[in-house]
Amino acid sequence: MNSKDADQPKQTSAVVTRFAPSPTGFLHIGGARTAMFNWLFARHHGGKALLRIEDTDKARSTQEAIDAILQGLDWLGLDWDDEPVFQSERAARHAEVAHQLLASGNAYKCFATPEELTAMREQQRAEKKPMRYDGRWRDRDSSEAPEGAPYAIRVKTETAGKVTIADQVQGDVSVQNSEIDDFILLRSDGSPTYMLAVVVDDHDMGVTHLIRGDDHLNNAFRQLALIRALGWAEPVYAHIPLIHGNDGAKLSKRHGALGVDAYRDMGILSDAMFNYLLRLGWGHGDDEFISRAQAIDWFALDGVGKSPSRFDTKKLQNLNGHYMRNADDAALVGLATPWIEQELGRSLSGAEIELLGQAMPVLKSRAKNLVELAESSLFLFKKRPLVLDERAENLLDPDARTLLKSIHIALTDLENWTLEATEETTKAIAESAELGLGKLAQPMRAALTGSTSSPGIFDVLILLGKEESLGRLADQIEKT
Repeated sequence: MNSKDADQPKQTSAVVTRFAPSPTGFLHIGGARTAMFNWLFARHHGGKALLRIEDTDKARSTQEAIDAILQGLDWLGLDWDDEPVFQSERAARHAEVAHQLLASGNAYKCFATPEELTAMREQQRAEKKPMRYDGRWRDRDSSEAPEGAPYAIRVKTETAGKVTIADQVQGDVSVQNSEIDDFILLRSDGSPTYMLAVVVDDHDMGVTHLIRGDDHLNNAFRQLALIRALGWAEPVYAHIPLIHGNDGAKLSKRHGALGVDAYRDMGILSDAMFNYLLRLGWGHGDDEFISRAQAIDWFALDGVGKSPSRFDTKKLQNLNGHYMRNADDAALVGLATPWIEQELGRSLSGAEIELLGQAMPVLKSRAKNLVELAESSLFLFKKRPLVLDERAENLLDPDARTLLKSIHIALTDLENWTLEATEETTKAIAESAELGLGKLAQPMRAALTGSTSSPGIFDVLILLGKEESLGRLADQIEKT
């Protein structure tokens, strides 16, 4: 199947993709993008997107990691068409296939001891030869081994010619068969290897398209050799370049957080993260802001680039700001409320949640994430007298408090408590005192919010209302 064939929307043959993370930690940024690409490809073609948890490494796999991965995928809005498959529960099936290959002559028993294999590798290293199994038991009879000796089962790969993968992202990639050694299918303790388990699970799950990171490209040649030995249908391969940091180096902790859960905890919106990861290595013309519906409609493998993409936290924050400004106010209230309640150490009342909704158009215009949104809203819910932060306290010197007294008197006499009226009154005081508006706005902000950063001062007055605003101003005037 060529690239165009693979990407015709709503094709009649069923498309099945899978995402198969190992639960040894959080949902990595690269893994999240791979999951998205698989999900989008399946949804674009009207097919199925499946999830498999590759938990065969019992020493490192944890329930905590499984939960983190599932929560991360759910946060991104990725739903799956069947219940997750757990690879560890399928060991008997994997072993069955290995013995099937043994019976057909496409695999053999290898009685090489660990000491012999270590010596083999040391000799290869000394002779500067490729480090691979030398096939010492490939054509030997099992009777030559000591009775009861443990053995591994190895696949008998082709030794002549080459194998070519028509990769939908990388193009045609070839490897000489002589470079693919007879790798192990079942270890001497009877446990299946990753290479066998993946091939069997993909086949049994009906996977038609393997979309994954290009660090798996070398594995693909081994897996294809096994697929052909079994006479199974070959999947379509698409190996995606990895994600690097903004300096071009492999993504690491020094570039910022590596898991999507960390960005969720930074207050990034899931739609923004989805959009950002989508655009990392895939594009649709010059479109920057892409909805989920558009992504499903447009997604095609020929839009995936061949070069590694660069993760830039600042660009993500800027994109998130766009999504914040365009988000539904009620939805933002629901998302921000837990952050606010955590900061306050109490629950918001119904009236306070209603006030937050009224303030949202003002608050969201300034915030790049939910953390900033929550912090900028706290002044609405503080109880009098306000505790001022250090910068606000320093700002309210005796001269500033004298100005607050003039402002308090003027605002007290104001009959219409509107944005326009409060602004006009405050400007008149500034002109009378021959001061710039900022000289009044800053001490007002400190007295009204307890900090030196807030929405526009007249928005603050309207949101707090006349009684609360005058009360907060009076509290600070009384400190003189």
